[in-house]
Amino acid sequence: MTPAQARPDPPYLRIAAEIRRRIDSGELRAGDRVPSTRRITQKWGVAMATASKVLATLRQQGLVRAAPGVGTVVASARPAEPRAAPASGAPAAPASRDRIVRAAVEIADAEGLAAVSMRRVAAQLGVSPMALYRHVPGKDELVQRMAEAVFAEEAFPEPAPPGWRARLELAARMQWAIYRRHLWAVQVVSFTRPLLVPSAMAHTEWALRALDGLGLDIATMLHVSITLTGYVQGTASYRMLEIEAERETGVSREEWWAARDTALARLLASGRFPMLARLAPEPDAQDLDAVFEFGLRRMLDGLEVFLEAAGRRAGGAP
Repeated sequence: MTPAQARPDPPYLRIAAEIRRRIDSGELRAGDRVPSTRRITQKWGVAMATASKVLATLRQQGLVRAAPGVGTVVASARPAEPRAAPASGAPAAPASRDRIVRAAVEIADAEGLAAVSMRRVAAQLGVSPMALYRHVPGKDELVQRMAEAVFAEEAFPEPAPPGWRARLELAARMQWAIYRRHLWAVQVVSFTRPLLVPSAMAHTEWALRALDGLGLDIATMLHVSITLTGYVQGTASYRMLEIEAERETGVSREEWWAARDTALARLLASGRFPMLARLAPEPDAQDLDAVFEFGLRRMLDGLEVFLEAAGRRAGGAP
């Protein structure tokens, strides 16, 4: 036996192989949480950096994925592999525009918008890439149709609730719900180069109708709509960046903070940051749903003051 053959695998590869064995055997199934970096350090006695490499290796192999609010879980399918044909040997179902869009949305939901490509969607459907181009000319139109599909999931009620505030609040909450389900949609909403997506345009139309007759000109009404929508999108972008970081590193937010416990405690004990030190016992201080709720109320409170002034200038009351 040569020295090279006798050299053992690095610890991170041995641990990754053990977790992979548990996945292959069915002990860990799709959606089950795999050991966190902290658990790996405790069970195998390795450094946090080694534990992070374990999860990164499993992620590169397509075995695990980051699940928002859960941690790292077993992936439902390996991204690089197309779906197998039915056991009977029958060919995969023919591609259709709806199936293509649904598959693309599923990929973006699980892996981010960057993972969506015509080849990747074709593999997901078990068809050739050329079969897709008969229905969708390319990725740009595919993304536009994806946006149309997800914004159409939320339908505005008719009749509308009474009052501008209730209508704008409803619109904001509908957008927040869309972003909660489809974080990648944050990346496709633009006010300078908007996609011509009727279901998304309906949100702007709804906001303008809510503000109509309150003493504002159409440009100011649009500014109000953009400001509110921008708030929702901006808050959702923090969640998107966090999920992207989880996907790239395999380290959850909780694990990231846990690895910095000692350094954070040292900084807070220094006395330089007394206000931040008061946040330490508040686990919900960074909860984005709580941030969204607080900010939405303050945004609407401010608009109320603004609209009351605009109504007085116009000689009426909003």
